[in-house]
Amino acid sequence: MLMRATPESPRMFESDFIDLFSRTPWTIVPILFVPGAAFLFWGSLHYTDLGVLATLGLTLGGFLFWTLSEYWLHRLFFHWEPPGKWGERMHFLVHGVHHKWPKDKYRLVMPPAVSIALYFIFGALFYYTIGPRLTWGVHCGYVIGYMFYDITHYYIHHFNPKSAYGLRLKKNHMLHHFKTHDQRFGVSNMVWDKVFGTTGMTGK
Repeated sequence: MLMRATPESPRMFESDFIDLFSRTPWTIVPILFVPGAAFLFWGSLHYTDLGVLATLGLTLGGFLFWTLSEYWLHRLFFHWEPPGKWGERMHFLVHGVHHKWPKDKYRLVMPPAVSIALYFIFGALFYYTIGPRLTWGVHCGYVIGYMFYDITHYYIHHFNPKSAYGLRLKKNHMLHHFKTHDQRFGVSNMVWDKVFGTTGMTGK
């Protein structure tokens, strides 16, 4: 469902038509990618000689690889601002909009035109680096990891977690937004911030 501009979700573009497509409800993520991940898991079982356990292992590996990708994409690409006006605009469209309006619940998950394109781009990258036999399971886990990230990101912005770990995760991300923009790049987990030394001043 397309959403129009409101005080909670301000206009990004002068064109009404383009601005409509700048908003994405979080539900679009599971609607698109639960079937996408299920197809990849099914493909591993039907188009390779790998069984359920091997496919599950590859899926776990793909999930873990996503968490590393999440960290470095956030750190190197989302927070990269090239020089000049075009660089400033690019950064705003990619990630700056989220930091400017962190309560905008329709500009939090990736728009489907981008996420669907990346689904196929990363599938192709896996295909040409690890081969077709392993791609199905690894890409399945990678897609599940992406869904986990996007839904977790939405949840910690708009809800109060009940678990101690969830509260730590929310606090960690809010500190990234409002205190340490150049630290705490993990969203769905805090492991890689510890590994790469970007946990912030307190180290918590």
